[in-house]
Amino acid sequence: MSEVARPIYSLRALGKRDLPPTIEIGGKRYNHLRTHKHDFWAVTGFYEDTNGERVVLKMGRVDPFAGLPLKWIGKWLCRREVRFYRALADLGNVPEFLGYFEETGFVHRYVLGRPLEKGKPVPDGYFAQLQNLIREIHRRNIAYVDANKPENILLGDDGKPHLIDFQISWDLHELGNWWLNRLWLRRLQHEDLYHILKHKRRMRPDEMTPEEEQAAQKRSLFIRIHRFVTKPYFLIRRALFKKLRESGRILPEGSK
Repeated sequence: MSEVARPIYSLRALGKRDLPPTIEIGGKRYNHLRTHKHDFWAVTGFYEDTNGERVVLKMGRVDPFAGLPLKWIGKWLCRREVRFYRALADLGNVPEFLGYFEETGFVHRYVLGRPLEKGKPVPDGYFAQLQNLIREIHRRNIAYVDANKPENILLGDDGKPHLIDFQISWDLHELGNWWLNRLWLRRLQHEDLYHILKHKRRMRPDEMTPEEEQAAQKRSLFIRIHRFVTKPYFLIRRALFKKLRESGRILPEGSK
């Protein structure tokens, strides 16, 4: 492979490194099954022990970019996300935090199930449970924030909703419990509920109430501005990454 065609490792959280073949958490050894996603800020992989018990390892960025050290951000993102897992540890719908790994990583239990996907069946009452889960998270002064991504909302084998990936969730920790931060938190919580209704409308329109139908069609000014600002960026990013993957200059997601 020519120099130009080599992978651009700087776009990977671990650079030239891959996830370790084995990890040890809580006195148990787990073997790497596959890497689920390896992007700029983090890499996620699935592991399994000899009894078939699975766990998930997520590691934040360790490599510098353009000469700038970014490991400190990887550490901060790791500790920050763990805070949310611990705050919701008593809920049966959030995977259990099992421990830290190295300086930027942590491990949580694997949820047996599948992500929400349009066209695939969702059991009766699933979205009512999901809405109750989101409201309980809100009651604890936390906004999930990533509810727009159906891949982060799981239908467990137990038929219940489960949430993963709290990397961009929000609470009153960083900026403190004052009126502006509380206002921002309430705004984000409102958007959580909007996105849940959006998924419900796509997958179980038969369970939508007239009030929910009306609320699901009211896209807030916050969301309209966000999409106006970010849509060009994501279109360019998607096209660029597609071209780089096709040329072999970056490795595809999930590659070892």
